[in-house]
Amino acid sequence: MPKQFWKPGNMLYPVPAVMVSCTRAGERPNIITVAWTGTVCSDPAMVSISVRPERFSHGMIAESREFVINLVTGKLAKVCDWCGVVSGRDHDKFREMKLTEFASELMETPAIGESPVNIWCKVTEILHLGSHDMFLAEVAGVSVDDRYMDEKGRFALEKTGLITYSHGEYYALGEKIGKFGFSVKKR
Repeated sequence: MPKQFWKPGNMLYPVPAVMVSCTRAGERPNIITVAWTGTVCSDPAMVSISVRPERFSHGMIAESREFVINLVTGKLAKVCDWCGVVSGRDHDKFREMKLTEFASELMETPAIGESPVNIWCKVTEILHLGSHDMFLAEVAGVSVDDRYMDEKGRFALEKTGLITYSHGEYYALGEKIGKFGFSVKKR
C-alpha cells in the first residue's frame, strides 16, 4: 500500500470544536474557539485546552485560573467560527453574538447558555509547550440543557447536534455505528 511520508505535524483529526469562556476580575467575559481540547483523566475528572500565549484569552485564563468549555452544536457553528477569528480585545463576543451569560456558584466565569453542555474547569497546571500553552484543569462541575433529557432521566448527548473540526473545516457528527464493546458482544 503506497504512502507518503510528511514532516511532523498535527493530523489527529477530527477534534471537538468548542467555545471556551473566560474572564478576569473587572473585565467583561470573553470567548475563544478551541479545537485542541480533551479529556486527560477520569478520577479526578480533568481536561486540557491548549492556547497560544499571544491570544487575548490566554492571559485571562492564566490569571483567573478558570474557564468553561462550552460544547458547540450545528446551530452555534457560525458563532463558534466568528469567536475564533475576531479578538476579544476589540469585540464583546457575548453581546455581539447575542449569547446568554450563564452563571454558576462554581466560579466567576460565565458559561454560554445556548450550549447544551458546559464543563466548568479550574486550572491546576500550565505547561509551556512551544507554540501553545496547555492548561490542565480539574472539572469543578458540568451543566446540561434540560431539553436533552429523555424520559428515563438520561442525557441524550447524541441529539444535541454537536460539531467537530477537521483540518480547517467544521463537520456535523454522523450516524452511530456501534457502541463500546460491540465488537465482542455475543449475539
